[in-house]
Amino acid sequence: MKYRKLALFDFDGTITKEDTFIEFIKFAKGEVRFITGFGLLAPILILMKLKLYPNWRAKERVMSFFFSGTSKLEFDTLCAEFASERVPGYVRSSALQKLHFHKERGDLVIIITASFENWLAAWAKPVCDLLLGTKLEIKNNTVTGKIEGKNCYGEEKVNRLRNALDLSEFNEIHAYGDSRGDKEMLTFSTHPNFKVFK
Repeated sequence: MKYRKLALFDFDGTITKEDTFIEFIKFAKGEVRFITGFGLLAPILILMKLKLYPNWRAKERVMSFFFSGTSKLEFDTLCAEFASERVPGYVRSSALQKLHFHKERGDLVIIITASFENWLAAWAKPVCDLLLGTKLEIKNNTVTGKIEGKNCYGEEKVNRLRNALDLSEFNEIHAYGDSRGDKEMLTFSTHPNFKVFK
């Protein structure tokens, strides 16, 4: 049996210099609305930082505050514009080089992130084989702000991989991450890389 190599990349903070969750809201709503909204949401965000409020629930509260009731068409348009106009500027050149290295070597390259797939999909498509991220709930062609399924963070990253792939096909798993949310993925890999991109 011929084994393949697998390369796993976290996105925010690993591939990028900025948190695209925050930057997307600024892009979509403007600085004033962003500052006002995060001021109102501050108590929840502080509790989250103190680990007294679940990360995924805080993410839902933020998305609901800013985007609940937005049409899917409008949201998709914002996501496409953000991917085209802003995401390339946040990407670390060293991370992009490593993505290309794994792709050109024939490895299966996966970007696996807690960010919502919506504003990453267009940028990720040419540089990876598969994007696994948090999914946003859409009902009646309208954004609800809620997460569909589970937040792609921590152990859920490994669960997503197990559901998407037959991992017995890979004898090497290279993983790149930068935060607590990547701990399980890094532990699971054969070649963990923590905060290697500058």
